[in-house]
Amino acid sequence: MASANPEKTSRTSSYPDPLIVEPLQAHKHTFIILHGRGSNATTFGPPLLNTRISETQTFQSSFPHAQFIFPTASKRRAQIYNRSVINQWFDNWSLETPNERTDLQAEGLRETSAYVHSLLRSAIDQVGAENVVLGGLSQGCAAALISLLTWNGEPIAAGFGMCGWLPFRMQMEGIVDSPEDGGGDDGLFEGAGDAVEKDASSQAIAFLQEELGLSAEDPSMSFRRVPLFMGHGVQDGKVPISLGREAVSCLKHLGTSVEWQAYEGLGHWYSDLMLSHLVDTLKETTGGNIRKDIADS
Repeated sequence: MASANPEKTSRTSSYPDPLIVEPLQAHKHTFIILHGRGSNATTFGPPLLNTRISETQTFQSSFPHAQFIFPTASKRRAQIYNRSVINQWFDNWSLETPNERTDLQAEGLRETSAYVHSLLRSAIDQVGAENVVLGGLSQGCAAALISLLTWNGEPIAAGFGMCGWLPFRMQMEGIVDSPEDGGGDDGLFEGAGDAVEKDASSQAIAFLQEELGLSAEDPSMSFRRVPLFMGHGVQDGKVPISLGREAVSCLKHLGTSVEWQAYEGLGHWYSDLMLSHLVDTLKETTGGNIRKDIADS
């Protein structure tokens, strides 16, 4: 099993310096956004920021007080590509069979989660947890979700994923869907269902921590107070939309609030409509912080 304290021992030095795009106005918020497998920050970040979501607004100008941090994944050998070295947050097998070779995921997810957690801590020190947003595309979405589920700090403002999936989804959902039956025939535990469900969700996250070799401390479950947006192209040929739907189902079982949108005619990418919905969702779910940012722009 991996070290019990990967926050200190992970090889985060293997991650290149992130691309940091400074805010258009005074720095009040920070977005941390992870690219997809095989990409990098400079290829992924600027086009995303420059995408128009209306006649007068780009994605970046919708958040004029936001600093955007685009990390780049470390170089790792991809088993499915004959062990070619590519930028990837973690290794994984074919998404046509996402529950095969799950052992390939653990090392990268452990190290990437530790790295993302370090970025979160730095951002929180600057602007406060209530002003930090974490998201990603494709494998970056998967890595962001795992980082959020294993985050034991304060709840951040929001999270989002585009055309992604949730590693270890089947195992975690299986734990949540199969709580121990302590009711008995006499109804002694009648009305205790919420406590059983909470325990099952905590057990699912504890399983995830153990599977990744993360800290053995009790999970804080702070992700439950982080609203999520998940968008997916119906015609996605790389990450089937069924995996996105399954991820949302599992996240809801774990106790999160998730806004789900599917986009007809869209493949494995984002669109101006998806980003527009993301902006609207952040306006509605961040307690006025980012809503005020947009209103003041």
